[in-house]
Amino acid sequence: MPAWFSRNPEKTPNSATEDSGDAHLALARESLQELLSDPRVPQEVRDSLSEDYQQVESMLDKLEHDHIHIAVFGRVSVGKSALVNALLGEQRFSTSPLHGETRSVQQGRWKEFHDGNVYLIDTPGINEVEGKDRERLAHEVAELADLVLFVVDGDLTRIELEALQTLAELRRPLLLVLNKVDRYSAEERGHLIEILQQRTQGLLQTENLLMAAANPAPQWVIRVDADGHESEHQRRPTADVVALKNRLWQILEQEGKTLAALNASLFAGALSDQVAQRVLTARRTLGERVIRTWCIAKGVAVALNPVPVADLVAAAVVDVSMVVHLSRSYGLPLTRSEAGSLVKTIGAQMLLLMGTVWAVNLVSSALKLGTGGLSALVTGGAQGAVAYYSTYVVGQAAERYLANGKSWGEAGPKLAVKEILDSLDRESIIDQAKADIRARLKAG
Repeated sequence: MPAWFSRNPEKTPNSATEDSGDAHLALARESLQELLSDPRVPQEVRDSLSEDYQQVESMLDKLEHDHIHIAVFGRVSVGKSALVNALLGEQRFSTSPLHGETRSVQQGRWKEFHDGNVYLIDTPGINEVEGKDRERLAHEVAELADLVLFVVDGDLTRIELEALQTLAELRRPLLLVLNKVDRYSAEERGHLIEILQQRTQGLLQTENLLMAAANPAPQWVIRVDADGHESEHQRRPTADVVALKNRLWQILEQEGKTLAALNASLFAGALSDQVAQRVLTARRTLGERVIRTWCIAKGVAVALNPVPVADLVAAAVVDVSMVVHLSRSYGLPLTRSEAGSLVKTIGAQMLLLMGTVWAVNLVSSALKLGTGGLSALVTGGAQGAVAYYSTYVVGQAAERYLANGKSWGEAGPKLAVKEILDSLDRESIIDQAKADIRARLKAG
């Protein structure tokens, strides 16, 4: 997390801080650029994540221009828009007593801060009636923001506390702003602050809980003229956001670049996980096709030229070719020698786990095939189904090994093969083998 979470807020920035911020930005840019240009990501995965990749490009552009985004988050009518207006020093966003005035994400440039590279983002209320989409959008904005101002106008409601916890879990840098403090006496303010500190313990630092009066209520002022006549006039006090503005400026001066880098890195990490999962899914889909192709090839070959069941596992030429193809689809190519060693390892574990009875049971299932117009090939078809099944197990085990980066993990190959055998529906695979072999023999 950024240093400002625990740093003395009075500490001023120095050259070391600037250098650190620049280094963090450079690393963030590098990670985003690598994500965009990674040649290992298949095009179909890129297409399925096109919106996310566009977001990466937007974030890269943001980093290149040193832009910082601050999202204002909270319930409907707590004064989010008024707070943004008060910070900007202009009536940029609409404010209204009507429920849910802010219906979309809006942003304004904070010109007062340096060269105007800071943007304040107003979001819809998190408890909008029939506003699930807007709530989701608000969360998305918060996830992509470099800093979040969570605005409340009293004690935390259940919805607010849950949202605050979610943001904290997402590792969003947070400031909690108690707005509309002009409605409370000094004693009430102190009591509220104590309650909020208790409820947010572990979620944010004490110095990041601040008070504001973004749009103070009008006040009646009694004036007495020279003749002693009294008159009432309504006066609207100026917004009080000085403490919040000062704290924001301290954070931005000290850690602005690091905040932007942190957010970019978090986003890149989350997207990398998504990409990795999509790539793995795509490879598994391709792997399943490869496995089935070689299962059919072996099953048909055995059906046409039956071999003793005891020799099925040893007859590994087809299995080796299958594993070589699988390894290429996972970007971890194996030589035929390496593939052969892997097949032997898997086959040995299959024999240890299943014993000599396994083949008999499989043949028994396969013989349920019936003639189906292929009476001359009943025996061969049965043994072909067994061969199909054995190759399917080998393929599944090899795929797990490859998906784990050419490793069986701490459990070793025996447990991996056992888990695969336990997870497979033997009867359904045999049925599929029957159908595939029949179709291929009829076609041939």
